[in-house]
Amino acid sequence: MNERLQQLAQQLEGEFYFDKTIRTLYATDASAYRELPLAVALPKSKDDIKKLIAFAHTNKTSLIPRTAGTSLAGQVVGNGIIVDVSKYFTNIIELNKEQKWVRVQPGVIRDELNMFLKPHGLFFGPETSTANRAMIGGMVGNNSCGSNSVLYRSTREHLLEVDCLLSDGTETSFKALNIDEFHSKCEGEGLEATIYRSLRSMLSNYDNQVEIRKEFPKKTVERRNTGYAIDLLLETAPFTAGEIDFNFCKLIAGSEGTLAFITEIKLNVIPLPPKEVGLLCVHFNSIDESLKANLIGLKYNPGASELIDHYILECTKENKEQIKNRFFVQGDPGAILVIEFARETREEIVALCKQVEEEMRAAGLGYHFPLLFGDDTKKIWTLRKAGLGLLSNLPGDEKAVPVIEDTAVDVNDLPDFIRDFNEILKQHNLYSVHYAHAGSGEIHLRPIINLKTEEGNRLFRVIAEEIATLVNKYKGSLSGEHGDGRLRGEFIKQMVGEKNYQLLKEVKKTWDPENIFNPNKIVDTPPMDTMLRYVPGQQTPEFKTVFRFHNQDILQHAEQCNGSGDCRKTHLSGGTMCPSFMATRNEKETTRARANILREFLTNSTKANRFDHKEIYEVMDLCLSCKGCKSECPSNVDMAKLKAEFMQHYYDANGVPLRSKLIANFTNSSKLGSIAPSLYNFVMTNRAISSLVKKASGFATKRSMPTMHSTTLSKWFKVESKKRLKAKAVGQKEETCSLHPKPSTVYLFCDEFTNYNDTTIGIKAIELLNKLGYEVVIPEHIESGRSWLSKGLIRKGKEIANKNIELLHPIVTTDTPLIGIEPSAILTFRDEYVDLATDGNFEKAKQLAANTYMIDEFIANEIDKGNISKEQFTSAEKKIKLHGHCQQKALVGTAATVKILSFPENYKVETIPSGCCGMAGSFGYEEEHYELSMKIGEMVLFPAVRNAADDVIIAAPGTSCRHQVKDGTGKKALHPVEVLWEALK
Repeated sequence: MNERLQQLAQQLEGEFYFDKTIRTLYATDASAYRELPLAVALPKSKDDIKKLIAFAHTNKTSLIPRTAGTSLAGQVVGNGIIVDVSKYFTNIIELNKEQKWVRVQPGVIRDELNMFLKPHGLFFGPETSTANRAMIGGMVGNNSCGSNSVLYRSTREHLLEVDCLLSDGTETSFKALNIDEFHSKCEGEGLEATIYRSLRSMLSNYDNQVEIRKEFPKKTVERRNTGYAIDLLLETAPFTAGEIDFNFCKLIAGSEGTLAFITEIKLNVIPLPPKEVGLLCVHFNSIDESLKANLIGLKYNPGASELIDHYILECTKENKEQIKNRFFVQGDPGAILVIEFARETREEIVALCKQVEEEMRAAGLGYHFPLLFGDDTKKIWTLRKAGLGLLSNLPGDEKAVPVIEDTAVDVNDLPDFIRDFNEILKQHNLYSVHYAHAGSGEIHLRPIINLKTEEGNRLFRVIAEEIATLVNKYKGSLSGEHGDGRLRGEFIKQMVGEKNYQLLKEVKKTWDPENIFNPNKIVDTPPMDTMLRYVPGQQTPEFKTVFRFHNQDILQHAEQCNGSGDCRKTHLSGGTMCPSFMATRNEKETTRARANILREFLTNSTKANRFDHKEIYEVMDLCLSCKGCKSECPSNVDMAKLKAEFMQHYYDANGVPLRSKLIANFTNSSKLGSIAPSLYNFVMTNRAISSLVKKASGFATKRSMPTMHSTTLSKWFKVESKKRLKAKAVGQKEETCSLHPKPSTVYLFCDEFTNYNDTTIGIKAIELLNKLGYEVVIPEHIESGRSWLSKGLIRKGKEIANKNIELLHPIVTTDTPLIGIEPSAILTFRDEYVDLATDGNFEKAKQLAANTYMIDEFIANEIDKGNISKEQFTSAEKKIKLHGHCQQKALVGTAATVKILSFPENYKVETIPSGCCGMAGSFGYEEEHYELSMKIGEMVLFPAVRNAADDVIIAAPGTSCRHQVKDGTGKKALHPVEVLWEALK
């Protein structure tokens, strides 16, 4: 087979992989399933897909269409060829503003489609929680809905036409047909005509009609993805008088790629909703109360009614990114119902919400009714959408499992259904998370189960069986939006009856006689508890790690990634995670891929050192260790930490490369260079000599190298300190700020980058603090260890961390904080040091971390205390564009930097919506990473800097960021303290 796969690869215009690494990365989605595919194809054209179809026919294999790979029911897991259209089928082809439709390829991201439509006053309604990476092809395949389905229903209702390839390679289109057009299609030749004839015969049969109407979900269940939608096709003009025109798109939506391969999609788009949106966030003591109140809320025609239960709220208490989004929560509610109203004026919404509150209070429902507008509404929806990933953040092996999370019933049945549901769980000593679409009769329900145990696997099946029976009792749909896939396909026969199930099998057989399109999904599905990610009872060794992994081991931390694919968002959606994926659009470069490869080998390796695998190294290689995932991943997967730990163990087995040693020893080499800085700078700046040095050591010849200052900050400070002592001795009065009767003491961490390269910035920082009335002391300490940690030499990093903890803990307090200039260095105290501290230093490390700040944060805090005034700064006008440092954005945010830069009276700050600059410490200096580094810079940062007027100041706290701006644009970026220093009167 390998030889045939190799031949196929040579025939395709796009990419084709059949190595173990890439197959492993595509073996899972966001579900509980794992199965190695035969190969992975990234087609560039319809011809590529036709060749793949022909290959599947000849070689008796299958094709599994895939977009973002965020399926929750195992839809894109299988042993055939994964056909990933997310990289090349990404064009918006045509927009007709007058008729309000748009034509797109299946790899277009939902949110990016709406960015395109917004200037035209239009948008595509259905919105999934994954909308910043979910693609239209996947939304069609799953018939996706979203929080606003009360208004906009599902993708099916907006699907006008699809262009696709049938299982024999025939190109065709499906669209609305009147009765004559429908019958004309039945008279044609080939597979397409056979499909029409078969469907006409099936739905014209009176007995079939009776059975379908009897057994399929209630018509009042808006969200329904139970099998193929033959019940909806029955309610069209050829079969039911007076109904809408027939359109096979109703069947294709929700068919999970099992019937045809979609190449183009025509969608209905609608006018933008009213701009004024308010969220009434009603707090309840229990789930039951919230669901009763939901029926009251729906009477007032909201755009959404979404449930957040107390388990979600508990998870958000510890999530760095979500804590700030909890601002509206009062007390400890059992549930919050978020009811959205969009109207023309805020006054209309206020009046409407007053009526809602009065009616709910009269019914004894709800205890707190905050109404929120503007940017606050985004925070709440972010909190709600984060639920899926946050549930993976539970410590240990017990997880909120997606097994029956997609049930949908008539909204009026919902309170009784949930009560019955919880009674079933109680019988098994289980509890469930409840969240999402109360307004549509679909609550996402996830019982907490450990699938690594035999008992957990048993419960996985038992709960699925019992809840399927319960849903059937209420005439609901086992899947409301996430599809049947491998998870629910087994139960479709139970849901629609034997006769209807045979009709569904007939549909599949007619469309796909040789079963090449995504087989064993929806019909002929294997048992739902086969091909799971975890083998029950499988033993893994105790992992001895250098980093501390709190309440878990390194494997469990990697397993927090549930595959939700937040790391697949592009630069257009903002954020930092994941810069290498943003630039390459390769699944291999996602945080998810890195977690998958770690999980695979840490679980299944036969080596004594399970980290000793080149496959892991290759997938980790393009991780920039930006830390974006630590905050932006809803499961808080810290891939920089995982990579560093992996690298240490990999080096243990394979040795440390020369370049890694050189980078790690940055402080020592800088110390040597500082002896003769002019000579060092000549070597690094002379084109011929530096080129030889770079080539010999593996650095990019196109990259400029940092130079040495004529002195070091520590030397300068010692000289200045002596001058100050001398001045005091002869009675000279020191200049102090009038707000400070006595100078306040702050300890400055003299990091290695500021000490040797950015000495001028260090000097200005000290002078700035002195002018503002603070006495600066550089205490005894050693290097930060950042360069060692960045190259995975974390044992050395641990030594350094503990030495600094012992030196600084005794003197750093709330009143005498430790502050730093370079974010990557000072933030090690807040991040890695706590995880590297010995048991004896652990509490000391936490106390030290609590009193350590970026200089930006320190100044911002002092501004808030009233200790720094605007009168100390110029009133001249300046415009500033700020690029935040990656680790700063991940750990503390940029709010403090924005605050201090905009503090001078007429200074205006605009934050550049860039993620990582692309340099990431040493990453951008390395030969094999240089081009990617610059490509990352070109996405947002470089154009923003180039387009800035000459009088606009570019500010960047990070030394690497400033270097990247210089190399990429030729402009000089300033550290924020330089900007403030120049703004002093």
